[in-house]
Amino acid sequence: MADNTQFDEVFAAAPLMAIMRGMGVERSLKVARAAWDLGIDVVELPIQSADDIEALRVVAEAGRERGKSVGAGTVVTVEHVAQAAAAGAEFTVSPGFDVDVVRASSEAGLPALPGVASPSEVQLAMKEGLTWLKAFPASLLGTAWFGAMRGPFPRAKFVATGGMDAANAGDFLSAGVRVVAVGSALEDESQLPKLAELLKR
Repeated sequence: MADNTQFDEVFAAAPLMAIMRGMGVERSLKVARAAWDLGIDVVELPIQSADDIEALRVVAEAGRERGKSVGAGTVVTVEHVAQAAAAGAEFTVSPGFDVDVVRASSEAGLPALPGVASPSEVQLAMKEGLTWLKAFPASLLGTAWFGAMRGPFPRAKFVATGGMDAANAGDFLSAGVRVVAVGSALEDESQLPKLAELLKR
């Protein structure tokens, strides 16, 4: 059994999370600081290369200095969990639900946020003891999916990931999503004011 109720506290401050994929060390740090300055406290760095892991290490260290949460994304193997823990990540995020990855993450002291896209996956994840789940790819699932899940799984709390930006994030939050994860939107100055408005929700 696993438990990821720690996300109740991690996501308490804001309904947005920032994702920095393959940006390298300097750009990741720059975008992370921009997110923190905007009011987005939680940052995810997918780890798919040695450069990604180094970026995670640097951003995680900067996050600790500012009291911000930094996690590792695209964690799809038990080895990735070990790499995330060694780099200083505070949590792991996966595109799908893999019980071995979830359990390894929990054993490493890192709450896991696995990806789900069907009622079966939601049910299996909740059976494992998880209440926070990543809905991926959210833009393809659509806002109605979350309303459909609310009936059979009222305790599930969703982070919408995949195709999210300032234009559609509000719709997903209104549909009952707890957190929306945005990526390239953070580097688009035209979207920053709208993102700032969403942080006031």
